[in-house]
Amino acid sequence: MLIRNAGIHGVGAGDLRCEGGKIAAIGVLEPRPGETVLDARGGALLPGLHDHHIHLAGLAARRNSVPCGPPDVVDAGGLAAALSVPGEGWLRGVDFHESVLGRLPDAATLDRIVSHRPLRMQHSTGRMWFFNSMALEILLSNAEPSPGLEREGGRFTGRLFDDDPWLRRTLAGTPPDLADTSRELARFGVTGITDMSPRNDTVMAEHFGRQRRERKLRQNLILAGTLSLIEAPPRLWLLGPAKLHLHEAALPAFDDALAFIRSAHAQGRGVAVHCVSELELVFTLALFEAAGTIRGDRIEHASVASLELTQRMAALHLQVCVQPHFIAERGDRYLAEVEPRHQADLYRLRTLAKAGLPLAGGSDAPYGTADPWQAMAAAVSRRTASRAVIGGGEALTPEEALALYLADPLDLTRQRAIVVGEPADLCLLDRPWARARECLSSANVAATLIAGS
Repeated sequence: MLIRNAGIHGVGAGDLRCEGGKIAAIGVLEPRPGETVLDARGGALLPGLHDHHIHLAGLAARRNSVPCGPPDVVDAGGLAAALSVPGEGWLRGVDFHESVLGRLPDAATLDRIVSHRPLRMQHSTGRMWFFNSMALEILLSNAEPSPGLEREGGRFTGRLFDDDPWLRRTLAGTPPDLADTSRELARFGVTGITDMSPRNDTVMAEHFGRQRRERKLRQNLILAGTLSLIEAPPRLWLLGPAKLHLHEAALPAFDDALAFIRSAHAQGRGVAVHCVSELELVFTLALFEAAGTIRGDRIEHASVASLELTQRMAALHLQVCVQPHFIAERGDRYLAEVEPRHQADLYRLRTLAKAGLPLAGGSDAPYGTADPWQAMAAAVSRRTASRAVIGGGEALTPEEALALYLADPLDLTRQRAIVVGEPADLCLLDRPWARARECLSSANVAATLIAGS
């Protein structure tokens, strides 16, 4: 393929030829006989975007789920209406927040809304599931109770905490097909992803490999997850960091977490640590100070980062994967719920960059939008849904926001570029960058090429 009349990122106006899945030539080029020609009409030609933190299986499952929380559902009546879905069999809800009912629901509460079919509903954090009585009865008939199933007065309440593996095993489902999700990401200009699910193991690796082999998952894939992933020979995917998923309310024993990091380092793998609270970040930095760091060690989210903790991250030469869109999606809730002293520390960007920390952008989808352009816009504006500004001094320029998605997924210190010999993973916009930067939107994406296709 020959792409003509493009504004090539880092190069300028010109033409680009794709051949054998790679960038074969850049310059003023003439079409060859029979060659496909794509006229860019002055549109910006960018390296394909990479989502550095996504949960693909969860995002695919969400497509068949009912939204149960803000902004779609804000009260009990709205929840009942949302769950009035015709059909039989399991009903899956997502994004529930306790503000909808004023509390966390139990089975009896859900029975009053849905009693004729099994219902499982996930909290917006992804850490809790709520079941009605029919669902609870089915689960308990298939398996021994999970330690995460809450009891009150000797009876199960219908609330499950932090045990997705038990639910997945008990439901005995197969991982979801990723074709529709892959197409959605391609529409955003995304040519690569890092799946950051902490429980990715050899079974999930085989599923991802099969989806890639069948060309259902078109994006280039970096797979993070368990230590056992080292045992799965990469097939159409590359091995990413080991994932340590922390929960402030139930932190692991320090020595156990330290052993996990040292085991990952012994495999030559960096460690990606989930840090959405100040305590989780303090715990993580103490771990890295004890274990030492290697290139590829990174903080996921860094949702609350004080200036002192930022300097400690920089001293450890850590990398950070950020989610700027959470300011837009959850900012008004943060303003209502987060202590004022912490609000300036929320989802820092400019401060992290000035400290010398390499940054990359990830969606955390399905827990946030999978559209990287919405995240870029949020990184520039720092505005909530109500147009309030959180940490205006943390804003990035449009070019810096774009750079979050151009980082090399295996080395966040390096930016990918459009260079002869590199894979032809490209994102073409329908307008020059000078216009696109004024309105960062996935609606501007005209074409996405992965390995020249």
